[in-house]
Amino acid sequence: MTGHLAHPRDRRRVGEAFHTALTKGDWGGIRSLLHDDAVWVLPGDNAVSGRVEGAGAIVDHVRKIAGYGVSFELLHILVSARNVALSLHNTARRGDVVLDEHLATVCRLRDGKVECIETYLSDVDGMNAFFV
Repeated sequence: MTGHLAHPRDRRRVGEAFHTALTKGDWGGIRSLLHDDAVWVLPGDNAVSGRVEGAGAIVDHVRKIAGYGVSFELLHILVSARNVALSLHNTARRGDVVLDEHLATVCRLRDGKVECIETYLSDVDGMNAFFV
């Protein structure tokens, strides 16, 4: 398994570090977990959906999402043979518009860092309504 974190505990630590940095607004911490050429793909048709390329752009995107006042409740960290996923419950309120969604953020790892993030949502329409 050259180039991969051999032990599930190590993959779990990447997920824990990502969530901790996210909730603390530690943008440098998030950046340190990403490869320079990392990619993030989010579903929907809104201000935060689409494909984001490059570690700096991903950090800017995370900051944008956090700027909406989103609470990122960690439900579970899940590990596969090579990767890690975060099961989250994201909530926020902006006036009368409420965000209340469950999501999985799947992080594909290479050499102990995130090379690709794909987010799966429970309520794409709700996300579209909130992130305008």
